[in-house]
Amino acid sequence: MQQLSVQLADAAATQNLGRHLALDWLALPQPRPILLLEGDLGAGKTSLVQGIALALEIEEPITSPTFALAQHYQGQAAALVHLDLYRLEQSASADELFCQEEEEAGALGALMAVEWPGRLSFKPDGAWTLQLDLIDPNDPEAGRLARLQR
Repeated sequence: MQQLSVQLADAAATQNLGRHLALDWLALPQPRPILLLEGDLGAGKTSLVQGIALALEIEEPITSPTFALAQHYQGQAAALVHLDLYRLEQSASADELFCQEEEEAGALGALMAVEWPGRLSFKPDGAWTLQLDLIDPNDPEAGRLARLQR
């Protein structure tokens, strides 16, 4: 398992990391790993997914799917399934939604990015995990620390 840590100065740096992750993901053979995004509210998970969308050549605006739970986007390079499990407090509900969306992502050949994967009762095999943390929780402008395990 490979680990990488990087400090991100701002939202643009977070988006740039997402772009690089998506390009690495595109270079892999099928089946490609799922990306699990961990971090508190405001840590930059949606900014990272916006960077992924740039690399996948998705033209639609990317927003957090907190209320919709899942968003599907089609890009020129690949599709994206963006899942947010925050509102699902029961792991059975999170597992069910995850499995439905994983099947859909597989059929589309899509990158699947999952926010709040701790709601699941399991960790998907072979998944990449990206932990985003504010460097100073009292000052969101101080930047973020990203730790990737793949």
